[in-house]
Amino acid sequence: MTWTVPPVERAGQLGDLGTVTERRMLEGWLVWHRETLLAKCAGLAPEQLARTTVEPSNLTLLGLVRHMAEVERWWFRRSFAGEDVGDVFTGPSDGDEGLEGVRPADAEGDFARFRTELDACDAAVAGRGLDETFVSSHGVPLSLRWIYLLMIQEYARHNGHADFLRERTDGATGD
Repeated sequence: MTWTVPPVERAGQLGDLGTVTERRMLEGWLVWHRETLLAKCAGLAPEQLARTTVEPSNLTLLGLVRHMAEVERWWFRRSFAGEDVGDVFTGPSDGDEGLEGVRPADAEGDFARFRTELDACDAAVAGRGLDETFVSSHGVPLSLRWIYLLMIQEYARHNGHADFLRERTDGATGD
């Protein structure tokens, strides 16, 4: 039997975040967006995940999953936590941040690496304060709070892309 992306069980509802602490709210919105990207892929086979469907763009659902693993690693682990780790899917000089080079044969492993990277990113910032800062590669001081907001908008933008990709793949719509 061919592997397909498993269904997503939501960790919580957005309404549950209305009166929680700022940290819990930011974490909750980020989790919701992470789960939304996975939900956009749920039930699809590797060939469907790697298919471009919105010409002339070369975006694929699998490419978006890989890209978000790269972006999470860059901001949470490499930039904020200062971990000396390379890229998840790409070489240091290719600049595509996981979007290129998708192969259906790698889909199951790529999804596993995505989930592993999310766990590592969460661990890298566990117990760290939202006001803690680091200096960006452009010499600008940024806070952990800023990274959470950046990641929420990054997922929101790419989840919009995933909406179109999924609808063009099999007609499915929804969050």
